[in-house]
Amino acid sequence: MRSLFDTGGIGFRNLAITQVFSTASDTLVSIGLAGTLFFSVPTAEARGNVALYLLLTVAPFAVIGPVLGRILDRTPVATRTTLIAAAAGRALFALAALGRLDSLWLFPVAFMLLVLSRVHGITRNALLPLALDAPRALVAANARLAWIGVLAGGLAGGIGLASLAWFDANGPLALSAAAALAAAAFGRRLPAPDGAATRVLGRTRRPPRVSLPREVRLALLATAGVRVCNGFLLLLLAFELQQTQASLLDFGALLAAAGAGYALASRLVPLLARRVREEPIVLGALALTAAAAFSAGQWFGLVAAAALAGAAGVAWGFAKLAFDGLQQSAVPAGRRGAAFTRSETVFSVAWVVGAIIPTAVPMSAPVGLALAGFGALAAQIVYVSVLLVPESRPRTPDDPAGDPRAPGAGDAGPADAGSAG
Repeated sequence: MRSLFDTGGIGFRNLAITQVFSTASDTLVSIGLAGTLFFSVPTAEARGNVALYLLLTVAPFAVIGPVLGRILDRTPVATRTTLIAAAAGRALFALAALGRLDSLWLFPVAFMLLVLSRVHGITRNALLPLALDAPRALVAANARLAWIGVLAGGLAGGIGLASLAWFDANGPLALSAAAALAAAAFGRRLPAPDGAATRVLGRTRRPPRVSLPREVRLALLATAGVRVCNGFLLLLLAFELQQTQASLLDFGALLAAAGAGYALASRLVPLLARRVREEPIVLGALALTAAAAFSAGQWFGLVAAAALAGAAGVAWGFAKLAFDGLQQSAVPAGRRGAAFTRSETVFSVAWVVGAIIPTAVPMSAPVGLALAGFGALAAQIVYVSVLLVPESRPRTPDDPAGDPRAPGAGDAGPADAGSAG
């Protein structure tokens, strides 16, 4: 266990411990709120609650999207302070929810918890390259953080379910507040982005605009396609289980399978990244999603649903970890705040778009799984087709970047991770 935290040096170790407590806080909040929004009400009412929750899920980016990226890029040294403030705020709002789970107060509190959780994710991704003590493959570093988060989420989930049984939903929320405070405490030990490059950028009046390389933009869209399928499949399976009067344990098994799939991806992605580039990994995620959806549709049941959830977790892990490493290596330190704000916004909107379809349009599992399979297959075909088409950009004699095949034409791989930080 110690090697999980020591591999990347003291900066990475502190970031990993911060991730442990942050993931635990999110998991405990989810356990505390799940029963009040879904399982304790009839299906029709549950659909309305879930639709409102989905809007709350994507709404934070309407708040932080235009603001956070601009703040982090104009004042890079504020990244660590923002992470700490977000963790402390999550503790305060988790405490504010205690005893108010049956009132309308729950929804603005849930909204703020989601906003601050997204802020943590964005600032963590921006700080990761700075937390590494030596040049290191960013895909592997992201995968290690993901694995640590899965272990923390699993442990917190067991503790949260026990506290839910003993103290109702207030138990997990109280524990969530404690975990968020611990995340804030360890966040103070993280390195601030105060290198020479960011200091120069901090003095500029307006940070220069950095255009993402074409392969990063395409990977962003393909990863968003995986996320659409994830949201669609989770809600499709959830409503199918609820209509069959499945228990909370059955739904928990579904989430556990998805978490196990993501955990497996966090172990496999570093091995794959040593042999292939990030783009084939993202492509494999789409292919896996299509194959799993088509297969589960042939013999749908609880076991097939759990297997599908596990495959979806693997697919999302493949796509997300590969994309994060690709983006971190391609974007300078002073622009990662805006880049990750944009990508996280795209992924959240994609998840909600996928989830809202089975929420708004009731459909049987076989029909929904067929739609998901064809959708993932179509996204795979489009991604490959566009990748095979060379970028149409005029080339000047003194501009090597005009040729997408030229060295240094906006293509920084994981091996260049150290210079990115």
